[in-house]
Amino acid sequence: MLKYQAIAADIQHSIEDGSLKPNDKLPTVVELCQIYDVSKITVKRAFDLLIEQGLIASRRGSGTYVKSTQDISDPRGSGTYLVGGSGSFAFNRSDRARGFTIEHQGDGEITSVVYDFSIVNPPEKVARHLNIQPEDFAYHHCRVRCLNGTPIVIEYTYMPLDLIPGLKKSQLYKSVYSYIQDTLGYKISSFHRIIRAVSATEEEAERLETEVGGPLLEMEQIGFFDDGTAFEYSISRNVGDRAELRDVNVV
Repeated sequence: MLKYQAIAADIQHSIEDGSLKPNDKLPTVVELCQIYDVSKITVKRAFDLLIEQGLIASRRGSGTYVKSTQDISDPRGSGTYLVGGSGSFAFNRSDRARGFTIEHQGDGEITSVVYDFSIVNPPEKVARHLNIQPEDFAYHHCRVRCLNGTPIVIEYTYMPLDLIPGLKKSQLYKSVYSYIQDTLGYKISSFHRIIRAVSATEEEAERLETEVGGPLLEMEQIGFFDDGTAFEYSISRNVGDRAELRDVNVV
């Protein structure tokens, strides 16, 4: 085992046995260099590996912390699995290692209907997941994605205003992720997700052209850049008979 792998394994063990808890700040690169008697490059490679594994996150101007995603993770670890009788699936590892998608039936033109695009103070839960304060500002948008004119999914999304500058309503009709990566130059690395079965509200039923109380496949998601920064918190609700769950595990 190489030195950076040994350091990463040591930190991972401390996270798994509870010595390091969610939101705990890790020692600095310099401090870890002294502890392990290695170079800064070695410590940074260890951090990169832990970020890739979805265990730690770097916060700009603050340091590196153990990721706190307990509200949308599962103690059994990574993978996709059914939980109890609620029809709930959980996924909480990097998409680079394990692919997970919700596929929509059919091919054709994808369009969007935007119902809300505003700047708000995020709810406390959202702020916590995005590592910002409730008094900070975030974009909030609600849109319905359609396939060949048929509503497929309704999305409720929050993104930190300071992190995603210049986002405009017009970009919601295209690909927000393309704007983030191609225009802003960020690299989207991983997502932490829960999938569960829910019922359509009256408003959702109208917007999705389905029955009130009809089955929806809900995905709660936090998106991360390659440095571990959380950039998105979203809830999407897919019409049950127009979507299917796919999971690919690479071992």
